[in-house]
Amino acid sequence: MTKLILFNKPYDVLTQFTDEAGRKTLKDFIDVTDVYPAGRLDRDSEGLVLLTDSGSLQHQISDPKHKLEKTYWVQVENIPDETALNNLRHGVELKDGLTRPAKVQLIVPPDIWLRTPPIRERQSIPTQWIQLKITEGKNRQVRRMTAAIGHPTLRLIRYAIGDWTIDGLASGEWQAVSDESMIKSIDDLDTKNHSRRSNRTRKSFSDGRRRNRRQDATQSTSRTSRVRRKSD
Repeated sequence: MTKLILFNKPYDVLTQFTDEAGRKTLKDFIDVTDVYPAGRLDRDSEGLVLLTDSGSLQHQISDPKHKLEKTYWVQVENIPDETALNNLRHGVELKDGLTRPAKVQLIVPPDIWLRTPPIRERQSIPTQWIQLKITEGKNRQVRRMTAAIGHPTLRLIRYAIGDWTIDGLASGEWQAVSDESMIKSIDDLDTKNHSRRSNRTRKSFSDGRRRNRRQDATQSTSRTSRVRRKSD
């Protein structure tokens, strides 16, 4: 039976089970054997980490080509205006390329746990929470995206991966997903991936047919021209 665990990772915890430097890891919170994180979450970020013993499920969750949507709650410096938000919606240029379009909106401060240690706030500079949804996994992407629009990230919480969320989980808590719930979520994920593959196949087939029609038309025109030249 496939195992799937939802873990609300606290700040300053590594997304791995061992660390030679003695820093906090998943082992300090999770006592389930033979599960591994599907993707990563930076040490200075908080929120949802999925762990599973299934290599195929791990791949479906973590591989960016499947475009599984991840939802983040981000506290940033100052209040982004519509121009800044639209830049995120259209994609921002980072050192490793243009980001995919993101879904973003301003939100009220979420009802969440206190962070230890707390963020460093400056009284003269207001802060704002935004909800950001992306389908990529570039290194420290969210922080670099908000910095690119002039609003550095102060606190970063991953709220959801696909349909899985941290609802009901305190910081440092985990829960095993019920078989029925997991099967439905995995089936939904398989359906979405199959739909994307089918769309790509149909597009490729359609593009191929258009190319063939153009080639046929070109060849037909060429034959007609040769016949006319012979007649002349």
